[in-house]
Amino acid sequence: MSRYEASKIEANWQAAWDKAGIFQAKRTGDKPKYYVLEMFPYPSGRIHMGHVRNYTMGDVVARYKIATGHNVLHPMGWDAFGLPAENAAIAIGGHPKEWTYNNIADMRGQMKPLGLSIDWTREFATCDPEYYGQQQALFLDFLKAGLVYRKNAVVNWDPVDLTVLANEQVEAGRGWRSGALVERRELTQWFFKISDHSEELLDALDGLDNWPAKVRLMQENWIGKSRGLQFSFERTDGDTPIEVYTTRPDTLNGASFVGISPDHPISKQLEADNAELAEFLVECRKGGTTEEAIETAPKLGYDTGIKVKHPLTGAELPVWIANFILMDYGTGAIFACPAHDQRDLDFCRKYDLPVIDTFFALDNDTPVGTEAFVPAKSEKVRWVDHFAGLDLATGEDAVNATVDFAEKAGWGTGVTKFRLRDWGLSRQRFWGCPIPVVHCDACGVVPEKKENLPIELPEDVTFDKPGNPLNWHPTWRDCACPSCGEPAKRETDTMDTFVDSSWYFARFTAPNAETPTDMAEAEYWMNVDQYIGGIEHAILHLLYSRFFARAMQITGHLPESAVEPFDALFTQGMVTHEIYQTRGENDRPVYHLPEDVTGGKLADGSEVEIIPSAKMSKSKKNVVDPASIISAYGADTARWFMLSDSPPERDVEWTASGAEASYKHLNRVWNLCDKIAAMDPAAKGQGDDDLLRATHKAIDEVTKGIESFGFNASIAKLYGFANLLAKSKAGAAAQKQAIMTLAQLMSPMTPHLAEDIWAHQGGEGLVTVAPWPVADPAMLIDETVTMPIQINGKRRAEISVPKDMDKAEVEKLALATEAVQKALNGNAPKKVIVVPGRIINVVA
Repeated sequence: MSRYEASKIEANWQAAWDKAGIFQAKRTGDKPKYYVLEMFPYPSGRIHMGHVRNYTMGDVVARYKIATGHNVLHPMGWDAFGLPAENAAIAIGGHPKEWTYNNIADMRGQMKPLGLSIDWTREFATCDPEYYGQQQALFLDFLKAGLVYRKNAVVNWDPVDLTVLANEQVEAGRGWRSGALVERRELTQWFFKISDHSEELLDALDGLDNWPAKVRLMQENWIGKSRGLQFSFERTDGDTPIEVYTTRPDTLNGASFVGISPDHPISKQLEADNAELAEFLVECRKGGTTEEAIETAPKLGYDTGIKVKHPLTGAELPVWIANFILMDYGTGAIFACPAHDQRDLDFCRKYDLPVIDTFFALDNDTPVGTEAFVPAKSEKVRWVDHFAGLDLATGEDAVNATVDFAEKAGWGTGVTKFRLRDWGLSRQRFWGCPIPVVHCDACGVVPEKKENLPIELPEDVTFDKPGNPLNWHPTWRDCACPSCGEPAKRETDTMDTFVDSSWYFARFTAPNAETPTDMAEAEYWMNVDQYIGGIEHAILHLLYSRFFARAMQITGHLPESAVEPFDALFTQGMVTHEIYQTRGENDRPVYHLPEDVTGGKLADGSEVEIIPSAKMSKSKKNVVDPASIISAYGADTARWFMLSDSPPERDVEWTASGAEASYKHLNRVWNLCDKIAAMDPAAKGQGDDDLLRATHKAIDEVTKGIESFGFNASIAKLYGFANLLAKSKAGAAAQKQAIMTLAQLMSPMTPHLAEDIWAHQGGEGLVTVAPWPVADPAMLIDETVTMPIQINGKRRAEISVPKDMDKAEVEKLALATEAVQKALNGNAPKKVIVVPGRIINVVA
């Protein structure tokens, strides 16, 4: 018997695939196209089991589509710009480029042994000048089309990394990389006009039927469409009225004060002559602009002394500056109804401002205490002398009634607004795509000429000062104005790395094109038929990509059919592992790698504390190196385990015992193949038809599993089919046909082993390109059915009967069984119920 040697056969078959060039995608009209794409990785230097799981899932889909006759595009690239590379350059010296490309080479070397069906000829990194030069060309086209603009804005500022952070890069009020407390700062920034597309981006979600419902809901909430009322409070001093926008105009009777943002024009006007207020505003602006930062920050307020008139009652309300009001949503001013908004309530309790209930629960009229009463929009409440005549009404109905009331009375206007803000893309760091504009004293901000692209990052930079080295590079910033030719300065801000990942899927269709896309290639390959990635990218990456596809269509880089770039989306679960720790100085936890722990102990015999499984994390050291798994068991074992343990949308726990069990099973399959290959081809047996029927059932169920992303269900069927084949007494020809079909069905999951089985059985060519087997519907119909027999409610036996047997005949056979005879003990049954094809119930 020959041995299954994964390390030998996997390298051989990878070389065979490369030689045949079967994964190189070329535009052709002979086959239907299929574009499968996994979210590309950041080149951190090491792949992890999460990568293995993600890319194996995509590989199963790609290989299945190849076998079913599709022309498949399955590319790979690297999301390569960003702070980690720059911080590494600062820490160890050198250039971020060197660190990045070394990591790419390392990770490519770790990924290739997995045997992924990737077209490596299309590989690129977003830090390649050829890529970001085309991104700069897109920027210029967007600028010309009015999709990009520049303005002053209040931003999240990281005082350590010295750069703007997106809201998503602020965690618990701190920068995601530096951990520093984020500050608000007003800067001149470049913005994409994504908010102009809010309605379209929201409406189009309804057509994304093959996206997870939770992702569509997350995007819907982020876009945040709301209908409210815009109106003004007249100032008692006769100065310019204060305009507010509110989504709860129905609670206007509960107004206790008018609040304005620390960045409101009135705030800025007052601070110029008020040192105390100026100091207060400095404190307000220390916090970030994220909702989390605003919600968790202590409520700070300052009474401006300004008074306004209530538009209905004429009562005077004070105007306060409040740190939880943002300038970039609505008008930067609100009226506060503390009884029905927790932030307002906390503020009013702190500063002893009135709290006025405007409605109560149907069964409770207790005034608000420390918790605001905020019912669901669909919940009916009892209103207190409402100005629009409301008695019992939901919040949703009340808002609409109030808007109508205000419009008829002429003091307010119904307005629809969106939570989605324009996308600030400026970053004050070096390792990113340079923004291709120059600043000229005479001409202002001038776009660079396309023939001068790419504007490349310099090689000779130093990181011995905080901030962006482009600002003090001796020559890079100096240039000639593209308009007048006079000396000018380049923009030193670089683009948010979200930009890099917002159009890479389109570039893969023609990675060497001299324009951002080749329209013929884009029209052929787009859309991405199946996109795969983590739920953590459910909002911004996907939303930005959807906007970019629209912007690229507007500027002539994508066809209109590609405005929604991803036809189907799958979000996979995480890979988890137990955490092993001991206690160090001051009882602080000391973490240990899984390979350093045996039987709950370290090599020195000390016991470790085992923490339940959590997401694999380098900091917790609960990581498993895929290279060590591949070296010990082979890539197919890692792939098989990643797919078999749980549904792909759920988390999967990596265990050494699970990997060992997967390896043993694949060995058994190989040994079964070897045994069948050694059989006398003329050998006859029993049950050939039964094996053939089981083979077609396996084809049917494995195919359904793959097509529905139920990879674990497919593998469960493959386990069962392999076990059935191992016990089969069928003849050599029937077993040979079954094992070759098994190889085809396993090929998307364990491609190397499948190739070896196929070759060992004399299969023609490569199993990777062999046509996918098709189940014969006639073979899926059972001629007999196994029916359990319940006696007094407990299952005691079963019988196999022809599927169409008469109920009376089934009853006779059931009563004749030993178990029933024993239970009846010579007596007649009290009742017999036969459910055809299902079950037999006997009451003794």
